[in-house]
Amino acid sequence: MPTAERKSSDSNKAGERAPAAVAMRKAAEQLSELLGAVPDSISALKPNDDGWAVDIEVVEIERIPETTSVMATYRVLLDPGGELLGYERIRRYARGQTDRDTRRG
Repeated sequence: MPTAERKSSDSNKAGERAPAAVAMRKAAEQLSELLGAVPDSISALKPNDDGWAVDIEVVEIERIPETTSVMATYRVLLDPGGELLGYERIRRYARGQTDRDTRRG
């Protein structure tokens, strides 16, 4: 019995927002292609008026020990369908560095 192959969930109807999982994957793939580096993790994903904003952590300089590697956070902006609109590096830090808790006085 022939089966009709469904289109990937990556392609969506005009005006629909790509699902969060698709947006995360597409952001990581597109940033990786531009930077030539494999994303380490995704630290934020937020819908916005233009589509999605995704924060992705990338190893910029590998060092030994790993805790001294230089990491960067990139903000990737996607249209509703998951296509890249732009990106920018918003932070650089050592892998072992933790953020200060700004809630404490």
